[in-house]
Amino acid sequence: MTLKEIVNLLEAHIVAGNIEGEVVETGFCSDLMSDVLTLDTDKMLLITGTANVQTIRTAEMADIRSILLVRNKKATNDMLKLAEESGIIIIQTPFSSFRSCGILYTSGLKPVY
Repeated sequence: MTLKEIVNLLEAHIVAGNIEGEVVETGFCSDLMSDVLTLDTDKMLLITGTANVQTIRTAEMADIRSILLVRNKKATNDMLKLAEESGIIIIQTPFSSFRSCGILYTSGLKPVY
């Protein structure tokens, strides 16, 4: 699934990075960054309501290139700066975690497990 499709499905906004040509194959939803660090997958979308620098640091360590912030959470200036430096895309949606995951799953995004 392309990130452009995700933006359209979730009425989302891109706040960091360039989504052109970016594709994700799986999604994982968690506010616990320790759970994210247990994953070993490529082309994954991290879906979270945790809007702080630790989210970007976790994405860096886990080789995650795309983050979706749910529940109308806003990326901080520090997050945006670090994401730009790290080549990480941040997308924001007003939708809840449950609604976002449901839409993405029914639209074909596969779960990590």
